[in-house]
Amino acid sequence: MDAAVLDRRTRMHDECIPPDLVDRLLALGHADVVRAQALAEDGDWFCARAWARLLAGQGELEEALRVLAPYVGTGWWTATAEAARLLDSGGRGEEAIFLVRPFARDGERFALHDLALLLARHGRGEEAYVLLLPHVADWSLAEALVEVGVGLGRGEEVAALLTARIAPGCPCTRCGSPECGGRYPEPFNAVNLLASVREGQGRTDEAVEVLRTYGSTPVNSRDPLAELLVRHGRIDELRAYAADEDRPEAVRHLAELLEAHGDVAGAVEVYRRHAEHDGWHAPTLLAQLLARHGRGAEAIEVMRALDSADDWVVDLLCGLFTAEGRAEEGLAHLDALKARRGKEEWELFRLRGPLLAACGQLDEAVEEARVHPEGGSPYAVESLAGLLADAGRPEEAVALLDADRLDHRRTLGPLLVELGRVEEAVALLRTPRPVVPLPEPTGYSDCPPF
Repeated sequence: MDAAVLDRRTRMHDECIPPDLVDRLLALGHADVVRAQALAEDGDWFCARAWARLLAGQGELEEALRVLAPYVGTGWWTATAEAARLLDSGGRGEEAIFLVRPFARDGERFALHDLALLLARHGRGEEAYVLLLPHVADWSLAEALVEVGVGLGRGEEVAALLTARIAPGCPCTRCGSPECGGRYPEPFNAVNLLASVREGQGRTDEAVEVLRTYGSTPVNSRDPLAELLVRHGRIDELRAYAADEDRPEAVRHLAELLEAHGDVAGAVEVYRRHAEHDGWHAPTLLAQLLARHGRGAEAIEVMRALDSADDWVVDLLCGLFTAEGRAEEGLAHLDALKARRGKEEWELFRLRGPLLAACGQLDEAVEEARVHPEGGSPYAVESLAGLLADAGRPEEAVALLDADRLDHRRTLGPLLVELGRVEEAVALLRTPRPVVPLPEPTGYSDCPPF
């Protein structure tokens, strides 16, 4: 085994069995296949991880560690982190610390993060705090520093460190105004973490004030101030905060909170109020909310009103038509779009297949896809194979796909497993891709071909 090869395969899901398919193999009773791939000389990481976790869950920690040993032996951090996690879960925290420490010492930031939290969990919080202190500018390590520092009762020290990294005198650290000197805080989540410190100290009002004063930083569709208000049941403040037209994530948090409390009408009203000045975010969430509560017809009208030819909008609308048993109307909508635009690219044309299938015209859908100008493209073939598989015709789907294409292998492998052709699927997914040599450098020329 080689660490670089393992890392590439894992990141690219290449020359390996992807984790969701490993889970499916176990669910179908093919544990022997997973075990064989885990223990193979050129082992499959996702199989090894799943098999080791299964063994550890059955109380066979030593055997689980033996499965991971060849992977850990390559010096690959991902395998080491998994072995440390199993050791820690199995009550062997000091061994986990011993395993992780060399990677942290060599500058692996993920290892430094994990080592600090391991130390803190095992009564060595001061050591963890000292370890993290020089890395407050790193957003991930700063998160760990907050967790460790608050746990040690050193929240004030951590708060002072974070406050010093936030531009003073500016109401918004992201505005780039002269008062900020054009600076952004480092780490970027310093404001959010400062609020987290105050919340961890039980000083919720101060946490709210921090986020209001400096401006919270939404990350991955999460608004820290909205989430803080939700956690503490401060719904009136959340309503006021969400009233701002520029806070779509706060609107979503408010609507989800109301829905969770059974106030569907209130959630609908929140989205409707914002749909007028929100191009797509609130209308889309409103349509999905209505559909979840058996109001698909209303959801369709909301999406129709967007009058958009964007494929993701039309995709949602066609799905609503199908769910409401109105597939013919979905086809008519696509026809109208095609007439208006004068053409129908594959991204919209592909939506015809499920609608035709819902109308009992799957063969017509297949034939139309074949003669489409893009019907022979790899992505179109993959889409058509998915349509056939969903319609209960996996053999035909398999026949369409090209085993030599990596993207087709990812679709073909699960289909073969479902058909009981497990060995064929494993061989296909584990076979190295053909190596395509890089083109020879031609040098510079000012004459065509350049």
